[in-house]
Amino acid sequence: MGVRRADRPRLGADFGKLWAANGFTNVADGVALAAAPLLVASLTDNPILVGGSVFVQQLPWLLFSLISGAYVDRLDRRALLVAVNVIRGAVVGGLAVAIATDVVSVWLVYLAFFLLGTAETVVDNASHAVLPSIVESAALPNANARLIAMQYVANQFAAPPLGAALFAGSAALPFGLNAVCFVLAAPLLGALRRIPPVSVERRPLREEIAEGIRWLWRHQVLRMLALSICLMNLTLLAAFAILVLYAKQRLGLGAVGYGLLLTASAVGGLLGTAVASRLTARFSDSTLLRTGLVVETLTHVLLAVATAPWLASITLVVFGLHGSMWGVVSTTWRQRVIPENLRGRVTSVYLLFSVGGAALGSLLSGPIATAFGITAPFWCSAVIMAAMTVGAWRTFGKRLVG
Repeated sequence: MGVRRADRPRLGADFGKLWAANGFTNVADGVALAAAPLLVASLTDNPILVGGSVFVQQLPWLLFSLISGAYVDRLDRRALLVAVNVIRGAVVGGLAVAIATDVVSVWLVYLAFFLLGTAETVVDNASHAVLPSIVESAALPNANARLIAMQYVANQFAAPPLGAALFAGSAALPFGLNAVCFVLAAPLLGALRRIPPVSVERRPLREEIAEGIRWLWRHQVLRMLALSICLMNLTLLAAFAILVLYAKQRLGLGAVGYGLLLTASAVGGLLGTAVASRLTARFSDSTLLRTGLVVETLTHVLLAVATAPWLASITLVVFGLHGSMWGVVSTTWRQRVIPENLRGRVTSVYLLFSVGGAALGSLLSGPIATAFGITAPFWCSAVIMAAMTVGAWRTFGKRLVG
């Protein structure tokens, strides 16, 4: 008769509520992932305006991430999550009504996307900060793996095709569903046990933000993690922003082949979440982070030399596995090492590095590919990541403790 694994920490009922709420919000995000570009493209064929719709949703991260982090530490995080999801539902619901009544415009869409991006700076930060308050430390790798798995299933597999199909029926439908999902997430988050504010001493906002910046920068390993994710996202977007052209010109793939190429990375990511708990139990964080840097570097090299779709697909499966593993390890480690009263502010600095790298990388790919060829962004990314691997190797070789 088998022995039950009593040593595995339970995630608890509160995690179930958070996981379900994340399911609704990831469906909303996944539906919008397909429907939002279709909406903008239906309103204008100007490439600058179409591309700008992506930028306006990223811009709030550059403007408000640090401020959002400070309020996550100041306020009741549970109440904050509830309120912001209701606001997101109202914003996207209003957009759905505008579409249905044919009064929507590009600038109204821009405004809605900017507001949604601003709300996301609060929700993402608060979600990272609240998890250690409802799950014991030993269970964090498993909890983070399940949340990331939900993101892959809902955000990348199920919801985007649904969003495209609904848009084909009526442009307002996917945004109506989006609003409903945000509103349904709110009561689940409200059912979490109360998590009181942690900042005892209230000071000027600027001082509280500066404290979070200083704490991250003085912590050697966390500083290196932030620099690593910044460069990883910079090189990722610098290469992957032209992936559709790479698939066509280098691999000879059509629209269906390109879609399958994207799916390969998502499949790898889902596999990574399935094995994350076992790998984090067997190997040290240092080993997993070092391995991740090597995989990231080799991904760019292999995509630069690949001419066969099968090689590019296998590379992206492995890359997706690495990406989800890196997410589990780095998120869990940050949640354990950052003090409770600083978790929102320090996390906001880290996320600013992450999104800032992605925003910069997306601006570089086009000019590099135009000047030096379709594989040039991959080669440039490989060189940068090789240097990052050398620079971070020693720091990540240390025992990762607070």
